[in-house]
Amino acid sequence: MAVESKRAMRARAAEIFALLGQTYPDAHCELDHADAWQLLVATVLSAQSTDRRVNTVTPALFARWPDPSALAAADRTELEELIKPTGFFRAKTDSLLKLSAAVQSQFGGVVPGTLDALVTLPGVGRKTANVVLTDAFGVPGITTDTHLIRLSRRFGWTVSENPVVIEAEVGALFEPSDWRLVNHRVIWHGRRCCHARRPACGACPVAGLCPAFGEGPTDPKVAAKLIREPRG
Repeated sequence: MAVESKRAMRARAAEIFALLGQTYPDAHCELDHADAWQLLVATVLSAQSTDRRVNTVTPALFARWPDPSALAAADRTELEELIKPTGFFRAKTDSLLKLSAAVQSQFGGVVPGTLDALVTLPGVGRKTANVVLTDAFGVPGITTDTHLIRLSRRFGWTVSENPVVIEAEVGALFEPSDWRLVNHRVIWHGRRCCHARRPACGACPVAGLCPAFGEGPTDPKVAAKLIREPRG
C-alpha cells in the first residue's frame, strides 16, 4: 500500500470535514452551559457519562451552587446525591469540590482562559481544558475525546494512541480557525454513525474516503439501522 503524502492527507481530511459539515450542519457542544464555569463543571461530569445525562443534572446543580465559591462549600453528601446519575459520583464529587476551591482561591472565582492555567486545576487535563477554551473562550483547540481519537485513527489522520500526539497531528491537518468545528463534526459523527462497535459503514457519508471502511456492516440497509442519536 502506498504511503499517503501529507498533502494528500490534508486534501482528504478537508473532504471529510466538508462532508461531515453537510451531514451535521448544526454540530455544536452538546453540554448545556451559560458560561465557562458551567462548561468546566459539565465537562468534568461528562467523564464516563453522556452529555444528555449530564444535562439532566446540571440545572439543579447550578441553581443550588451557582459559582465556585458556593460549590466549594457544598455538602458532600448532598452533592453526591445530585450528581449520582452521571456515574462515579464519589470521585466526581471529590473533583468538583477541589476544582471549585482552586478556581476560587487561585483565580478569584473566575475560570482562567489559558491552557497553562487551566491544567493546573485539580482534575483538569488537556482535553477538558481544550473543551472550555474552544467553546467558552473561542480559543482554537483540538479536543481529544474518545470519539475524536477513534475516528482520527480510522480516518488515517494518525496512527498514535497518545492524545497529545493526536492533538498535534490532527491540528496540523486543518487551519486553527476550523478546529472547533473539526471537534464537533467528528464527535457528532462518532456518536451517531462511526460507533466503537459496529460502525455504520454502509450508511456513512465519508465511506469513500475512509481507510477503515468495512469495520462495520457495508450493506446500506443493515448499516442504516445502526444510525442513532446519542443515548441518554
